Amino acid sequence: MNSSDLIIVLGAGPAGMAAALELSRKGKKVVVIEKDGEVGGLAKTYVFKEPEGTYRTDNGPHRFFSKNKYLYDMIGDLLGEKWIQVPRLTRFFVGGKFYYYPVRFKNVLLQMGPYKAFRVLFDYGIEHIRARIKPRKMDSFESFVVARFGRTLAEFNMINYTEKIWGIPANEINVDWASQRIAGLSLIATIKKMIFKKGGPKSLVDTFYYPSLGAGLVYEEMKKKIEDNGGQFLLNAEPISIKHENGRVNQIDVKTEQGTQSYSPQAVISSIPVSREVELFEPAVPSKVKDAADALRFRAQVYLFLTIDKEKMTDDNWVYFPDKEIPFGRISEMKNFSKEMCPPGKTSLFVEFFCFKNDDIWNASKEKLFDMTMEWLEKLKFLKKEEVLNIHYIKKPNAYPLYDLGYKERISTVLNWMDSFENFFAIGRPGRFRYTNQDHSLEMGILAAQSVLEGKRYEVDSVGSGRDYFEQGYVPEKK
Repeated sequence: MNSSDLIIVLGAGPAGMAAALELSRKGKKVVVIEKDGEVGGLAKTYVFKEPEGTYRTDNGPHRFFSKNKYLYDMIGDLLGEKWIQVPRLTRFFVGGKFYYYPVRFKNVLLQMGPYKAFRVLFDYGIEHIRARIKPRKMDSFESFVVARFGRTLAEFNMINYTEKIWGIPANEINVDWASQRIAGLSLIATIKKMIFKKGGPKSLVDTFYYPSLGAGLVYEEMKKKIEDNGGQFLLNAEPISIKHENGRVNQIDVKTEQGTQSYSPQAVISSIPVSREVELFEPAVPSKVKDAADALRFRAQVYLFLTIDKEKMTDDNWVYFPDKEIPFGRISEMKNFSKEMCPPGKTSLFVEFFCFKNDDIWNASKEKLFDMTMEWLEKLKFLKKEEVLNIHYIKKPNAYPLYDLGYKERISTVLNWMDSFENFFAIGRPGRFRYTNQDHSLEMGILAAQSVLEGKRYEVDSVGSGRDYFEQGYVPEKK
């Protein structure tokens, strides 16, 4: 298919869908290529119909919080009354005790005890003095959090969980992970939040927005809008080659259920995993680019979704489990996000395991993972085995880009080559190998669309270059 104004979007996750929506709203012809049978990517919502009713769960729970009003207006326009505000309740289970997050003063003192609390403050003071005399070299996640919080607090609830997520020691994790995820967090900010109940970084918010039928509802509604504007979707389809010449992509070949289809687009916006992207280019990428991409690693996840014959299990949205003896990392009771995620009188639980593709957890059977899970849920008196109605098993190979010590040089090599193409735009968590939240992925997609529309390349890794665009405000389409 040849068209002077056709835009191909590879991947229907948050970034790709936001790009497609923005382009279709401005009159561009858009074709979205998605390997799955549904849109939403890592923010999709699964629907399970069982005898007692319908259960829904996200592919990982997704709270929505952003400082970007444009995004709230956009999603509000899409969802209307289905865009609800949810009170947040988060706890950590550390050393056999539960701690609230954001921190509650009485809870943390009772659970931690005076000696441990003193050690936290003492170590923090030592690091504060050290910073004035001989600051630590910030060369890893471990050095960052120890310098920022002191050794006791860093080991209590940061280093342990981070190592569980990534599967490598904290001193082998790039400092970018800390500066990106907890740059605004400090012991003083946490104490202020604990006392005054206001302010603080994103991680300390008390409420968040959520679609009443799951995070995937945002992308299902986007799909309808895009199709209403003339856009097309090829689901269960994937690119098999990206052909280029003279600094431009000039053809995309796509494997579909009906056979191979070829497109000659004006531009390509891609949010598929960067390691897959480099394999598709014809002529092939330079050897240094391929070597750099091959050395990038993704952390995988395996999920169990349990439907439960019980009114409620907890009041929590999430419970985190940093201790490494517990095999899973986080559980989420979806009913506490929205009552519409479960049938009346029932509840459900989403259980997350962090792993590498083809390791023991990845290769474990559903039954084995369930037994491992129930050993702890029964011990903690959350749930009894006989209360579980059904077990659903989900695997995702490219969930988190792994920020090891050498990742930055490698991804810069790859993206510098890709970004040199006049009409190719890599975006999103997998496409730019950047751990983005849902809001930042949406911003990336919108800025990529504006890059196509305006003929200038916005810096999608930082929204600063697109701030003027977002401040113009979102203009809803006429009903």
